[in-house]
Amino acid sequence: MIASDVDGTLLGPSESLSGRTIATVRRAIEAGVPFVLATGRPPRWIAPVAGPLELTGYAVCANGAVLYDCGREEVVAVHGLLPPTLLHDIAHALDKALPGCRLATERVSVGRDGADHDMRNFVIEPDYHNPWGDGEGRTAPRAEVLGHPAIKLLVSHRGMSSEEMADAVNALFDREVDVTYSSSGGLVELSAHGITKATGLADIAERLGVEREQVIAFGDMPNDVEMLRWAGHGVAMENGHPQAQSAADEITGPAAEDGVAQVLERWF
Repeated sequence: MIASDVDGTLLGPSESLSGRTIATVRRAIEAGVPFVLATGRPPRWIAPVAGPLELTGYAVCANGAVLYDCGREEVVAVHGLLPPTLLHDIAHALDKALPGCRLATERVSVGRDGADHDMRNFVIEPDYHNPWGDGEGRTAPRAEVLGHPAIKLLVSHRGMSSEEMADAVNALFDREVDVTYSSSGGLVELSAHGITKATGLADIAERLGVEREQVIAFGDMPNDVEMLRWAGHGVAMENGHPQAQSAADEITGPAAEDGVAQVLERWF
């Protein structure tokens, strides 16, 4: 089984799939090898990547909290929901440790396509900042943001880097939540403790009858560390974060130079 992060791994600075990567992934699939996206993205952001690659199998979304069927466009399973009581407790602690931070939550329902507008999948506080652009999200008071079970809590701060925020947040919480980030632009993501891309891939591997030793995984950021360690062979990108590179068995070329394809072309 092949597992790959999306942003910064399959997608380079242009945020699009190259022809070389598309061709290599399709050859792997034609050879009967499952190809799994393992990403911090929510399910509604999967189709633009899965479509060109012609993926019809599973994807791990929201850093392991969601298992998504690309072919059926359906959420198959949700793991580690954060209840409103815990979200409010976390928010109270964050206000003291990170004055000026703003919050958002991601939500999904099993059996839905990941874009349930009645549920308000992505709810943000006023002045919440998204390093990938601020065009998405339904703005609401904090009580609404934290008022429903969530697959992850996102914390933004315009005056700090993600690394600085992660250090501060990790000092607050022991085993209640796990903290990670996939961008350096002042955003960290909090998930239920023990829920990672590795746990999501383990679920898929069990469903497909694949041993972890038979899995190769690609990633570039701290939210890929557990996956790179779990896989039989972990590959980090040359453009990746030092934490990801330290966790990997191999470092390939940068995403801008088709680093994933460089490795997979050994076999396909």
